[in-house]
Amino acid sequence: MAENILSDRQYEVLHLVAHGLTNPEISVRLEIAESTVKDHLNLIFGKLGVHDRASAVHTAHRMGILS
Repeated sequence: MAENILSDRQYEVLHLVAHGLTNPEISVRLEIAESTVKDHLNLIFGKLGVHDRASAVHTAHRMGILS
């Protein structure tokens, strides 16, 4: 199932990216270090086979991970 590709936290990060939040904003919202946000994004990019935020959001929508 496509939803299971990402961990719950990775989904949260991607959801916030899709809503236009920056890494610092995501860091504050989730109460995690900005470097941790970047780590999550790199893992998300790898799992989705993309290289940037816009492609991650687009691919996640196409795969049904984000609606």
